[in-house]
Amino acid sequence: MIFRAFFTNSFGILVSRIFGFVRDLLTANILGANIYSDMFFVAFKLPNLFRRIFAEGAFTQAFLPAFTKSRTKGIFALHVFIRFFIFIAFLITLVVIFSPFITKIFAYGFNDEQILQTAPLVSINFFYLALIYIVTFIASLLQYRSHFATTAFSTALLNIAMIVSLLLSDPSTPEKTVYYLSFGVVAGGFLQVLVHMYAMKKMRLFPLVFGAVKYKKTHKQNETECKTFYKNFFHSVLGGSTVQLSSFIDTWLASFLAAGSISYLYYANRIFQLPLALFAIALSVGIFPRITKLIKKNDESEAIKLLTKGFWFLTFLLSISALGGILLCEPIIKILFEHGSFNSNDTIICAKVLSMYLLGLVPFGLSRIFSLWLFAQQRQKEAAMISAVSLGIGVLFSFALVYPFGVVGLSLANSISGLFLFILTIRAFGVKTFFNIIKLKKLLFLFILLTVEFFVLLALKEVLQSLF
Repeated sequence: MIFRAFFTNSFGILVSRIFGFVRDLLTANILGANIYSDMFFVAFKLPNLFRRIFAEGAFTQAFLPAFTKSRTKGIFALHVFIRFFIFIAFLITLVVIFSPFITKIFAYGFNDEQILQTAPLVSINFFYLALIYIVTFIASLLQYRSHFATTAFSTALLNIAMIVSLLLSDPSTPEKTVYYLSFGVVAGGFLQVLVHMYAMKKMRLFPLVFGAVKYKKTHKQNETECKTFYKNFFHSVLGGSTVQLSSFIDTWLASFLAAGSISYLYYANRIFQLPLALFAIALSVGIFPRITKLIKKNDESEAIKLLTKGFWFLTFLLSISALGGILLCEPIIKILFEHGSFNSNDTIICAKVLSMYLLGLVPFGLSRIFSLWLFAQQRQKEAAMISAVSLGIGVLFSFALVYPFGVVGLSLANSISGLFLFILTIRAFGVKTFFNIIKLKKLLFLFILLTVEFFVLLALKEVLQSLF
């Protein structure tokens, strides 16, 4: 059942990423890597940052264990939904009113004219946050019922909406194309909400949540559960946002570099995120509800067995992906993006950025499943401290490496941060328990597999270079 959930999530993510790469290919072809693409990526990154911190990362990691343990599930869920929706509506209002100021904070290297051009895009894109919060809330309920398909496949709707917006735009007017893209983001959010509401109806979850309206008084038990949830949520905000905050700081620093630097980070990070999403995220989403329920039953031995299977499965997949990506980074970028306004020089720089990102693929991916162990045990505060330390280390390296190595130094700093995140997470999980998971036979087999892959891909690289 667990691996069925993994393959459902993984296939759904793959479908979404295929549409995502079509979207990125069109974006690179129409906008290239210039100030207009930088403007849109800054505007799109803002709601994505808050989406991953509040709506996806921290919310899901705190909500699902609390919901599983709740004795008044409907009241608890409705209480959380209303409170968070009001907060997000207030946040959107602030962003719309103060969009130039907020844009200046996150793209400090932009000049005044660029800030004024980007601010309306920030306002439009930020409405996506409210829509994706609704999606994430419903997705958490669906995960509890072991239904993953809707959430896994629905992300493709966002990419499809953005592809349609690009096709409707006029390539000769990039200043208008970025508006088409921004409205496409909002349209994609509406589509995701609709399919999740349909799934919620099919799974008969509406009576569970909205049936709680009939209760005029909130149970004391529910108040206690909500307080525990909010406490864990705020710890999870930092604990689940290391990658996103690090990426955002990199974007801020890249705004001081040559035009196109933000776009190089975006395109390279999109490829880096593919194996991370296909394998690490898909697996963690699949096993998280099960581990949470096992820990609730005090069946830690079964939970460790499940985690061990996930660890080795993920280690093999991520190691193979990282090595392959590093060896073939330039042909990958060339095939995917070197069209239209995206030239050969852009390919060289973007490939270097990608190779540095991929150095951190294994530690980032593995730290995710071990972090979920902490979240399932409601040790969000401890996970938050680990993330804070790794984020601080990443920021220090970003400032140290950005000027000698430029945009490539920023992606290298990201991987260094991932390594520290993994080490500190294993320490919290338990070093002795972790080494009990390690099997020498499997390590030897992995080494042989990677060695064979190395020589095969070297030969393949020469063939690809001769073709392109």
